[in-house]
Amino acid sequence: MTSTQKWPEQGWAFLQLLLVASFSQMTFNNVLCLLQHETKYYINYLLFGSSLNFREFQFAQAMRFAIEEINNSSDLLPGVSLGYKMYDTCGSIARGIKVALALVNGNEIVSAVSGAPCTRPASVQTILGETSSSPCMAISTIIGPFYIPMISHFATCACLSDKTKYPSFLRTIPSDYYQSRALAHLVKYFGWTWVGAIRTNDDYGNNGIATFTETAQQLGICLEYSVSFFRTDPYEKIQKIIEIIKASTSKVIIAFLSHMDMDVLINKLSIDGVTGYQWVGSESWISDSQIAAMDIHHILDGAIGLSIPKFKELNSTAENQRQCTGHEDMTGVQNSFTDMSLMSIFNNVYKGVYAVAHALHNILSCNETCNKNHILKIYFKTKEGDEVYFDENGDPAAKYEIINWHNSKQVSSNDTNTFVPVSVCSAKCPPGTRKVLQKGRPVCCYDCIRCADGEISNITDSVTCVRCLPEFWPNEKKDACIKKEAVFLSYEEIMGALLTAASLFGTCMTTGVALIFFKYRKTPIVRANNSELSFLLLFSLTLCFLCSLTFIGQPSEWSCMLRHTAFGITFVLCISCVLGKTMVVLVAFRATRPGSNVMKWFGPAQQRLCVTGFTLIQVFICVIWLTISPPFPFKNFKEFKDKITLECALGSVVGYWAVLGYIGLLSLLCFIFAFLARKLPDNFNEAKFITFSMLIFCAVWITFIPAYVSSPGKFSVAVEIFAILASSFGLLICIFFPKCYIILLKPERNTKKNIMGKGAP
Repeated sequence: MTSTQKWPEQGWAFLQLLLVASFSQMTFNNVLCLLQHETKYYINYLLFGSSLNFREFQFAQAMRFAIEEINNSSDLLPGVSLGYKMYDTCGSIARGIKVALALVNGNEIVSAVSGAPCTRPASVQTILGETSSSPCMAISTIIGPFYIPMISHFATCACLSDKTKYPSFLRTIPSDYYQSRALAHLVKYFGWTWVGAIRTNDDYGNNGIATFTETAQQLGICLEYSVSFFRTDPYEKIQKIIEIIKASTSKVIIAFLSHMDMDVLINKLSIDGVTGYQWVGSESWISDSQIAAMDIHHILDGAIGLSIPKFKELNSTAENQRQCTGHEDMTGVQNSFTDMSLMSIFNNVYKGVYAVAHALHNILSCNETCNKNHILKIYFKTKEGDEVYFDENGDPAAKYEIINWHNSKQVSSNDTNTFVPVSVCSAKCPPGTRKVLQKGRPVCCYDCIRCADGEISNITDSVTCVRCLPEFWPNEKKDACIKKEAVFLSYEEIMGALLTAASLFGTCMTTGVALIFFKYRKTPIVRANNSELSFLLLFSLTLCFLCSLTFIGQPSEWSCMLRHTAFGITFVLCISCVLGKTMVVLVAFRATRPGSNVMKWFGPAQQRLCVTGFTLIQVFICVIWLTISPPFPFKNFKEFKDKITLECALGSVVGYWAVLGYIGLLSLLCFIFAFLARKLPDNFNEAKFITFSMLIFCAVWITFIPAYVSSPGKFSVAVEIFAILASSFGLLICIFFPKCYIILLKPERNTKKNIMGKGAP
């Protein structure tokens, strides 16, 4: 500090800092020689780790580089030189706590380093370190009540973000909360839904995998197994983990391990020859070139994971056997001292030192207005442009690089263009199927069940099938709904064409008979039984044949109303004529008795009135039916699952059966009268033929009812048409063909004498 610069007295305490790290005793002594110099203010660095581990030595070099850069700067802490001290905890949490307590109490412990006790008072206000999460948790718990900031460069456990437990803890490396979630999303991106997990049995591994598991479950990823170990565990426990890996069906392993535990695991996997797995690693080992160098059996080929972005400007100035100038180019030197695979962590150490320096600069500049949490409010950019700040939890912004290991063991950043293995418990369910979970297994293990009739799924791995709308039906693959085929009795299909032909043939036959009767209308056989009723009967039969055509074709409003009413009225007209002819036969023979005047009550006028009256009753029934609830076009979805049956709904069922019932009643009366007249003395007794025709008519319509009810869709329409045609043909053939036979082939019998039974047969 220059003599012209005055700093407030409370700022002095912040100038003496503690940096925490670890490496071997031999290396530490060398570093101590490098770091001992005359400075009034100290940054103390605790060194944690295991023997012959040069990682912490490199971290110390990064710290030294940053301090020297700050001391040589004229902008940051002008006139103030930062010094540093280092303490080795030898990887012991208990030793770390002991050192921290001694520093908080103002008693430095130097005996662990040089063996010479020192009682020089030291008011330490900031600690840089530790490397691992568990020691940081222990130390932060101790120093938290004193609000002494502790800044770690490599402790990533998400639990350290809890400010209620660790109020003074900060770090320059992102929390594992983000890394664990990012790893889960990375696994999901590659479609790996069936994975195993191995973790270090400490706060780092347990908390990291816990967050990963929670996120994985949300993304539909299942863990086949999740095991933990620590590098000091007995051989049998690690061997058991190897057996679990061998017995598993998953091909992807999430390794949330420290680099030291990964060393142990790789050695054991190499001995057992376990290869062929896709490894997904945490930042602790995924970018470590020493791990890659140890993997001589290519166990980690294709490993992928997340790493902290690298710091590209730092050149190491480690002393070797000769005095260094500080300007040497170390890029061509390959040894454990110059390994730059952990450059991103060196950058975190660098940022931590600068964070302390900026906080110190601000405090020394603000006099009495500063508070002890000023370090949380810092914001600055490094010379490479990296932003440095802490959020309310003491965490930096989360930034990661994707690391992919190639077969040559070259570690490549942001490179995922490699062969992607498959690791699923069950293959994806294609469209047209749905997932059904296997009983007693994780949700990623399922069977693919084909969608039920009427349902589809149009996405992969669908958990449900969606029912098609009533007018649609699944295609063959059941991945799309297609419009159902509309079916009705059409003229184009064979059945419709045959029925149309039969209808037209019947019409032609009836017309032919009518022409014959008209030509021979003055002959006795035509005039014998009221020729007027015969022509009216032929006309009604023509209408009966033609009305069957209204049942063929796509139903419409007018066709639905016309088909049933036309059928009902024309058939009543037909039966009324037959009934009139039968009554004429009976009355005629009754009139031959002496004193009988029956014929004057049943002459032609009365016959016309009878036919008209019977027909008007049916017309009245049809008008009421059409007025109250007429037939209408209807889409029947229930008859066939994959087709729509277009048919005519009856509207009022009572109206429909009233029409049929009235026809049946007239047919029954006609049959009774014809039966009574069957034995009357006449060479040509028409009543016999009427009786036979009525038998056919009644037989057809009695069998029609069960056939109509049991026939599906358009076949019920075909049954109704068949009944109409059969009964019409029965009447035409039975009543008129015998007369046509005599007219055309036996004209000698077409005489009044023969018909009255007075001529030779």
